[in-house]
Amino acid sequence: MKRSIQYISIILLVTVSGFTACDSLLDVNPTDQYSADTFWQTEAHASAGLSGIYRVLFNYYSGTGNHFMEYDMVTSNAYAYNEVNGTDAISRGVHLSSSALITNLWEIAYRGIGRANTFLDNMESVHMDEELKRRMEGEAKFLRAFYYQSLADKFGGVPLILETPNAAEHAYLPRNTKAEVVGQILQDLTEAVAILPVSYSGADLGRATKGAALALKARVLLYNERWMEAAAAAKEVMDLNIYDLFDNYRTFYSIDNKYNSEVIFNIESRDPEQLTNFDHNIYVLNRPAPLKELVDCYLMDDGTPITESDRYDASDPYANRDPRLLMTIRCMGYHYNGAVTTAEDVPTTGFGMKKYITYTDDERISTIAANKSEFNLIVIRFAEVLLTYAEARNEAVGPDASVYQAINRIRKRPSVNMPEISAGLSQDEMRQVIRLERRIELALEGLYYSDILRWRTAEIENNGPVHNADGVVIAVRSFNKDRDYLWPIPFNQIVLNPNLEQNPHWD
Repeated sequence: MKRSIQYISIILLVTVSGFTACDSLLDVNPTDQYSADTFWQTEAHASAGLSGIYRVLFNYYSGTGNHFMEYDMVTSNAYAYNEVNGTDAISRGVHLSSSALITNLWEIAYRGIGRANTFLDNMESVHMDEELKRRMEGEAKFLRAFYYQSLADKFGGVPLILETPNAAEHAYLPRNTKAEVVGQILQDLTEAVAILPVSYSGADLGRATKGAALALKARVLLYNERWMEAAAAAKEVMDLNIYDLFDNYRTFYSIDNKYNSEVIFNIESRDPEQLTNFDHNIYVLNRPAPLKELVDCYLMDDGTPITESDRYDASDPYANRDPRLLMTIRCMGYHYNGAVTTAEDVPTTGFGMKKYITYTDDERISTIAANKSEFNLIVIRFAEVLLTYAEARNEAVGPDASVYQAINRIRKRPSVNMPEISAGLSQDEMRQVIRLERRIELALEGLYYSDILRWRTAEIENNGPVHNADGVVIAVRSFNKDRDYLWPIPFNQIVLNPNLEQNPHWD
């Protein structure tokens, strides 16, 4: 998106929605302010409005936002060392309907939805190239679908609003069913796929593409167990033949590789106008702090678990492992930022994170200040699409050759080069392989919490102790299977709108 309009768009949208008629005839159409009647006229107005919808993504993913790595810290992948956002409370099953992570998701998502609805309602009055107008509408529908998916994934059914925000009409709407919300998400994405281009260049890099809409559609279908449709949507992404796995898993997220072949949808970050806080949070604050439960899931380099391989050495437990372990997680005794990592460097759990961070292993650089990270944050990448295809296809028809091919393609990434999956697996055996592969390949990317919710395994995995590198219990997870598969509707929303029915066992 074009940076010159990105920040003013927020002010413009707020201004447009907040104006009332002036008392003086001389002030009916002031030249230094916008109103709803004067704003939606030109291509520049449309571009500013669209940038305002994109800008909400930054609230999810900026590193000071709440909805990315926080989700992994609810699982046994990682630990939240303090109560910021109420993340740790959710992991321990003591969260409330007023917990910040819960209330913020609702508010942020509806902010994006409201901006998308306002944009779509006003585009017909804008005088601009019709082809460009249709493309921009496709981007807005993709973003609206993204925000609604965020809500449906955690809350289930929510009020489905498709018009410009209007308190008189929308303040007391009841919840739609989840099926109705998912139906609208898929409709928006189907329409976006038909409009959006395959790629962009120059200042337009970072906008939603046809591949992004198809990949999000595949994710939504997968999460809702529509197996054949999910596999078909993922296959459409694969058949575009414009995405591929990036060779080097370790440097996938670096500034130098912002636009590598694996990126399907990301959030643009540029100095000085839009930077993130990831380097500070991860390196300085050790947040998120990976847990031993995740580390122990990484196989040995011969493809067997640590409990079975004769290559495992308890005195050097991180040697001879799946290479993605030391590319993802900072382990004691191994180089990082030009020095050997000690317990003092990773005090929370004995592990640190390497994804979404500027530091390399061998080169020493100065500590990066807060809110000074410049790399793009990747929201959807090609490896997820391959894993979506493999899971959906396996659930639909069993482990055919295409399932093996998709998984082995990930495992044979040049910098990883893990053994291929053994032939002759049953459907359930392949299911377990795919679930582990998702956990490892996408570790600490904010998707695993959604996975254990939809697999209905959270009641097992999120009930019990979690450990640091020395095997010491540092927290106890708790998950109520009758309540916690859905988040509570935020307390403040229930107070404002008594027609919102609360989720089960949250009253």
